[in-house]
Parts: sequence; C-alpha cells; structure tokens
Amino acid sequence: MRRSSRTEARDSSPSFPVRLGISWLTNAVVLAVVAGLLGGVRVHDAGDLFEAAAAFGVLNTLLKPLLRLVTLPLAIVSFGVAWFFVSLLMLLLTTAIVSGFQIHGFSALVLATLIVWLVNVLLDLAPGPWQLTGKRRRRWRRDGE
Repeated sequence: MRRSSRTEARDSSPSFPVRLGISWLTNAVVLAVVAGLLGGVRVHDAGDLFEAAAAFGVLNTLLKPLLRLVTLPLAIVSFGVAWFFVSLLMLLLTTAIVSGFQIHGFSALVLATLIVWLVNVLLDLAPGPWQLTGKRRRRWRRDGE
C-alpha cells in the first residue's frame, strides 16, 4: 500500500532538536549579518552571538506572537506598521538580555530590524535547511502535497 506524500514528508522531516538547531544557527547568521553591516551593532565574541541568537529565537517564538495579537487593532489601523515596532522590540529585548550583543542608537536599531526582515525574506525565497523550521516548514509541507 502506497503512503501519501504528506505522510512521507512528515516522516522525512528532521526531528525537533534538529529543527531547533537549524533555527538557532539561522538566527546567528542573521544577527552576524546585522553586526557586519552596521557599525552601531556590536557583538563581543562568537559565544555572545550564539547567546543572542538563542535569546532572539526564544523571544520570537514565545513573546512576539502574543504581542502581535495584542497589537492587532493598532496594526490594522496602521497598516501593519505596529508590527515593525514589535520586531524592533524583540531586538531591543535581546540586547537587554545578552550583555555582549549591543545596538547603539535608535537609527541602528531601526536599520537592524529592517536587515533582519530583509534577510528573513531572502531566506524564505532561497532553498536550504532553514526551510524546515516554523512557517517555512509548514509552507514546505503544504507545497510537498
């Protein structure tokens, strides 16, 4: 008996720890790109970069959806601009949690938020292992049907 492509896609997808590791490394790459492009963003060392990536990932997974729900009416009125500030807050909280990851100045924070968004858009379009986490995983599974 032949299994459906949906079952095969589920069976062939990586385990949760692997997906978590991919997400963590993707966040580290995104934050490294931000630090490399902006003079106002400083990372003390690789350990701080990975710590910031972990904190950023946890904040985006747990707090960001709640804040997006709370700010939904404001996002509707502002055509989604309010959600940019939610993303900005995730970076700001990451700098507060990780002492070796610093963003100096509001303009650097705004540019860092824009770069994170742009890199994530590019990752959404490019094939790779990061496609197996979060929204990208759901899209990959849906397209595989």
